[in-house]
Amino acid sequence: MSTLTRHVGGFSEFWSRPDAAGFLLSWLGQAGFAVRAGSHRFLVDPYLSDSLEVKYRGSDKPHDRMMPPPATVADLTGLQFVFCTHAHSDHMDPGTLPAIARAFPDCRFVIPRAHLEKARLIGVPDAAILLIDAGDSLDLRDGLSVRAIPAAHEQIETDADGHHHFLGYLWQCRGMTLYHSGDCVPYEGLSTAIIGADLALLPVNGRGKGVPGNFTFAEAARLCRATNIPALVPHHFGLFAFNTADRAELENEAVLTTAPQTFLPDVASWLSLEA
Repeated sequence: MSTLTRHVGGFSEFWSRPDAAGFLLSWLGQAGFAVRAGSHRFLVDPYLSDSLEVKYRGSDKPHDRMMPPPATVADLTGLQFVFCTHAHSDHMDPGTLPAIARAFPDCRFVIPRAHLEKARLIGVPDAAILLIDAGDSLDLRDGLSVRAIPAAHEQIETDADGHHHFLGYLWQCRGMTLYHSGDCVPYEGLSTAIIGADLALLPVNGRGKGVPGNFTFAEAARLCRATNIPALVPHHFGLFAFNTADRAELENEAVLTTAPQTFLPDVASWLSLEA
């Protein structure tokens, strides 16, 4: 049985600590995480800029940050991969990805095939892009692999060529599996696709807020119980006031959930998952 443990200390401590078994995770806010698995360092859906605050300034859905980014591109070292689950700018950030590409010429960006043109438009070099679609698997390096499955935000959508707009990822390393759903709600077939995962990173801001929505906390916990995933990290809250979930309510729900093991992330700590 895998064990999820919280460690006191912010991003710098997490990123610089010696290699360890299992997965180490630091929350970047919204759906973003920094992940370490042995010598591997990668990000998923990093939103480290204020690009959306600028874009939506003066609108009926302001995107002012409720929390600052816990790290900048300058704080990163040895970054190997960035994974984007879909093209919304809080997941494929035009203020973050090009800066990473400039700072880390050898970094590779794993992008949904449906959104190649968006990645190019925001400044990710073609040579740095690895395309992926639902059903695809990539052997990345030194025992790290990833498999893409569909995500439903709030429904499964494909482009004219049948490529999925929204993806979830399952990473495998050292005999363990980490699942990030991307923005997603429950859909038929999801449970079967993720059986065997050791940890699920699931968005819990719910639906009905005038933008495509996600799981509720209850749905996220139910999915983990149905698939015997032993650990859950809820996310996608606390960044934009119009599209969040109340942290105190989430904490109460987490306390009442006996299974799966649940930790709400914060920027003053990081998590380790070990077998």
